[in-house]
Amino acid sequence: MVTRDSNILKAVQEYPIIAQVFRKYGLGCIGCMISSGETLGEGLQAHGMDVDKVISEINQLIG
Repeated sequence: MVTRDSNILKAVQEYPIIAQVFRKYGLGCIGCMISSGETLGEGLQAHGMDVDKVISEINQLIG
């Protein structure tokens, strides 16, 4: 399970399938240098995404 406080890079390393959700929303977080120091909440919010909705979708996918 991931949360809004999960580091983007670590979450993707642990659950590579998360990349599907990023692609679905056109997010380039995986290749971004900032991902190593940014949380999912920070990254999603910076892109104007509904943080809780996207994290819920990620958790359903990895669940």
